Formats: sequence, structure tokens, C-alpha cells
Amino acid sequence: MSDLTPEDVREILRAIDEAGYDEFELETASFTLRIDRRAGRTELRDESSPGHDGLVDVTAPMVGTLYRAPEPGAPPFVDVGSHVDIGAQLCIIEVMKLMNAVSATVAGTVAEVCVENGAAVQYGDVLFRISADG
Repeated sequence: MSDLTPEDVREILRAIDEAGYDEFELETASFTLRIDRRAGRTELRDESSPGHDGLVDVTAPMVGTLYRAPEPGAPPFVDVGSHVDIGAQLCIIEVMKLMNAVSATVAGTVAEVCVENGAAVQYGDVLFRISADG
């Protein structure tokens, strides 16, 4: 999300709230932000590329609190060894009481979970590492 700062994202979210939009989508070269209030979803997907070890880092697209499960006591969306497809939900980041889904940008197997449930995350923190298919 190198072309927008976290403050830019907060301003976009404020403007969407003020305008009362039910749906909104913003796509850039490095990420896609999609909000659908009727479905109660917000998705923010970073573009990722494999690191030197062949694993793809999924990073925090914003500052907030990370939740690995949809609700307390529920199993996590994914764990080490889980196979994911592009767009599969990996976790939720809560920002200003808005739940933002973080999705996989590559298909593959979750090789590492880098954060604990309920942890505060910063923009760019590595959340998951995925061994990409193919």
C-alpha cells in the first residue's frame, strides 16, 4: 500500500461514512479496498511477491487489532498447514470499530502465522507467510 499512508486510508473511510455510501471500491497498483456495508464486509488486499526464501509475506495493510477468528471462541480462519486460495480470508483487523478482512493474495499453504490473536499490528507488519502453489 505504498501509494497511500494510513492517514490517507482513515480519511477515505471518514469520507465514505460522511457520504453514506453502502458500497465503495478503490483499486490501485498495490492494493484493492472494497467496502460493502450491506454485507457487513470490508476487504483490503495488498499485492505480495515472494521473498528470498520463496515464501510470500502477507503484511498488515493498516494499523489496528488483529483477530484470527470471526468471533471469540471460534476456530481461526487459517492455521499453519491450511491451504488457501486467492481471496481467502486470513484474519480481521479492527480499526475504529470497523472490521477489515485481510485476504490471501496468492494460492498456497500457510507456512507461518506471525502474530497472535488480539495483537496490535502496524502497517507493514508481516502477518502470515504463504508457500505459493506452483
